Amino acid sequence: MLQKLLRFSWLVGMLMLTGTALSAPKADLWPYWASHNEQSTTALDHSIWQQLLDTYVFENSDDINRVAYKQFSSADTKLLETYIRMMASVAPTGLNRAEQLAYWINLYNALTVQVVLAHPKAKSILKMKNGFFSIGPWNDVLLTIEGKEVTLNDIEHRILRPIWQDHRLHFALNCASIGCPNLSKMAYTSGNAQAQLQKSEADYLSHPRGVSLTKNRLTLSSIFDWYQVDFASNEQTLKQYISSQLPEQAETILTAKNSIDYAYDWDLNEQPAQ
Repeated sequence: MLQKLLRFSWLVGMLMLTGTALSAPKADLWPYWASHNEQSTTALDHSIWQQLLDTYVFENSDDINRVAYKQFSSADTKLLETYIRMMASVAPTGLNRAEQLAYWINLYNALTVQVVLAHPKAKSILKMKNGFFSIGPWNDVLLTIEGKEVTLNDIEHRILRPIWQDHRLHFALNCASIGCPNLSKMAYTSGNAQAQLQKSEADYLSHPRGVSLTKNRLTLSSIFDWYQVDFASNEQTLKQYISSQLPEQAETILTAKNSIDYAYDWDLNEQPAQ
C-alpha cells in the first residue's frame, strides 16, 4: 500500500510537468535496496547492451547522441529483452556497490530504450504511457527484481539518488529526449563508471542544451531546476557550481544579473534515417 501511495504522489508531481517546469520526485530511499555485499567479486556481463549501443547509438556533429529506434531489427529487439530479463534475474543486493551502480544505470537506460521501441509512433517519451492519466512511462511497473515490482522512478529516485547521492547521475540516466544528457555509447561497468560520470558531466555542461550564455543571460537545462537540491542550495550556489565546471565562463556566469532561465527539449532523441 505504501509503495502504491508513493507512486501516486509521483504521478501527481508528473502531472505538473510542462515544457519548462516539472515537480520532480524527491530522493526517497527504498530501504530494501540499500543492502550490498562489499565482499562480492561478481562482475556482470553487459556485452549485450554494449552490442546494442554499438549498433544503434550514433554520435552527431551537434554532439547529441541519437538512437536509431526504427532501425532495430526484430532479432535485436528480442536481444534487448534478453538482456533486461538477465538483469532482472540478478540479485543486485548481493553485489558490491560499484557493480550495483553500473547495474542500475545500464538497466534504467536499457528499459528506456525498450519503452521507446514499444511506442513506435510516439514523438516524445511524454506520450509513452500505460495509464490514461499518466505522463510518460516513469511510474509504470516494467519488471520484477528480487520479487519487487520496479519502475523507472524507483530506480532513479528511490535507489540511485538516495544511495549514491551523486549529482552526476543526472548526466548518466537517459530519458530518450533531445534535452537529456547523451545516452553513452559505452556500457557502464564497475571499472569505468566514475570516469564515465565525470565525462558525461563535462560533456553536458559544455553543450548549449546544458548551459547557454547569451547577452549576459544564463539559460540552463531544466534538470538544474527540477533537481536543484542535488546540485546546490539555491540559484546563487548553483551558479557557483556551474562556474566551477566552466572556468573560462565563470566571471560571466557569476555576474549575470538576471535570474536563471530554464529550458528543455522533450523531442525524441531519434537518429534520422540514413
